[in-house]
Amino acid sequence: MKCPYCGFLQDRVVDSRESKEADSIRRRRECEKCNRRFTTYERIDEIPYMVVKKDGRRERFDRQKILSGLLRACEKRPVSSTQLEKVVDATETYLMDAPERERTTSEIGELIMDHLKGLDTVAYIRFASVYRDFKDVREFKEELEDLLESHRTGKQKK
Repeated sequence: MKCPYCGFLQDRVVDSRESKEADSIRRRRECEKCNRRFTTYERIDEIPYMVVKKDGRRERFDRQKILSGLLRACEKRPVSSTQLEKVVDATETYLMDAPERERTTSEIGELIMDHLKGLDTVAYIRFASVYRDFKDVREFKEELEDLLESHRTGKQKK
């Protein structure tokens, strides 16, 4: 490690410990030439998880983006932040479990809608209307009819 003060290439590690988040190692070093101390952090260099958009663009997976979309869909609905956090966690796990490091937005969107359908149907419809980009009332009506039909068949099975 190059000393930030004198540029000398030899140092010794005085102290080493994990960071509070346990995602890096903090090392306290001392230069063998000028005897000044400095801190370095060591972390794993990960390839980011990518999301393939409908137009083919690739974008880094952003947990916060998913959560903010869910918060908008669940606004004034009886869905707790813990439940939303679980949906985001499940989505992130789905992405991490892929053998390749990318998934399409359609795969991710369908997964989120499946979770929302079980949590709150109004939030599901709100999310689906934005995600599926309904062009007219007919498409919206078809989605509602599918939802009502699945509720009817679900209640009959019980």
